[in-house]
Amino acid sequence: MTDARDTATPEDDVTAPVPLLDPREGIPPVTADPEALKEVVAAFAAGSGPVAVDAERASGYRYGQRAYLVQLRRAGAGTALIDPVGCPDLSTLDAALSGTEWVLHAATQDLPCLTELGMRPTSLFDTELAGRLAGFPRVGLGAMVEQVLGFALEKGHSAVDWSTRPLPEPWLRYAALDVELLVDLRDALEEELRTQGKLEWALQEFAAIAAAPPPAPRVDPWRRTSGMHKVRRRRQIGVVRELWLARDRAARERDVSPGRVLSDAAIVTAALENPPNVHALAALPGFGHRMGRRQLDQWQAAVDRARALPERELPQPTAAYNGPPPPRAWADKDPEAAARLSAARAAVTGLAEELNLPQENLITPDTVRRVCWSPPGDRSPEAVAAALTELGARPWQVELAAPLLAKSLTAGPATEE
Repeated sequence: MTDARDTATPEDDVTAPVPLLDPREGIPPVTADPEALKEVVAAFAAGSGPVAVDAERASGYRYGQRAYLVQLRRAGAGTALIDPVGCPDLSTLDAALSGTEWVLHAATQDLPCLTELGMRPTSLFDTELAGRLAGFPRVGLGAMVEQVLGFALEKGHSAVDWSTRPLPEPWLRYAALDVELLVDLRDALEEELRTQGKLEWALQEFAAIAAAPPPAPRVDPWRRTSGMHKVRRRRQIGVVRELWLARDRAARERDVSPGRVLSDAAIVTAALENPPNVHALAALPGFGHRMGRRQLDQWQAAVDRARALPERELPQPTAAYNGPPPPRAWADKDPEAAARLSAARAAVTGLAEELNLPQENLITPDTVRRVCWSPPGDRSPEAVAAALTELGARPWQVELAAPLLAKSLTAGPATEE
């Protein structure tokens, strides 16, 4: 798991020692070849109960989001650390776990890289999402383990380069500890959700995650370049696009994180300055003397391509979008829609506070905006419920949000007295 851990320290009188692996076992050996994998598959097939699953990526170091370590733990099987470089096909392990509930923390982060290895759960329990629904203020794994189980997890290796080989022993211990208490955390959170009357909500959310198709490729990913808001002219935007695409190709070929090839700040600076030649480019921040002539040539070629594009081929200032306009424009474009949105937001906020869960988990902001911008002709709770279902809301969300939104859709624009 590569997300940063919460660094808050609990009170001394409630903090137990860091939970360690069984000292008789030590850190399990890394499974790095097909023969060793067969033994792991057999052990986990013979295990019982849910299986804790985690994956470590090399975000910020390598291109893409592939897994460089997979950790599993199951009663009767113990803990396994699997090297996906030596074992790139884990479909046999997936088959051995068929029908088994997976326990993950922030499942949507790890499922894509696990899917690449041939692993996909049929059912899951997401301890981070469970924490959100239960109203916990901090839902990082370390914070959840401290708040729910009273243990302090080791910190410090979440953002290391997991593509390193061999992996240092402290990193492996950290990785093994990440799955040691996941099932215990799952059981405690299940009981908490049941007590709050929210367990069915969580189960619907988990089922939706497990059934969701792989995310579609992002349209115009270059538009997410940090600092893009500074670039306003279409020709400049074209420079950003060409430099981003050139960087992406280079990063993919070298299997290096794009930011280590060329920073976003350098791309934006080049777009704003529009250097006419390599000499001018080299003088810009991010294109300093450490960059070789060959690299400078490829970046200047990208700038030149953007400069040569005919006007009709330059990118538009904003990406094509099939949804409603930004909320800040609603008051001018459609005052009645703006009034509906204001009423809906207030209603959702109030109910979310009453239920002690984040607003975005009660109903997504995008769903609220779409219903308020293009409401159904019949604005009854039943018609709104159908619209919410079509937009992907789960039954529990529809049941809670439809009556509120139906009422909000009748709100009119504020009038001056």
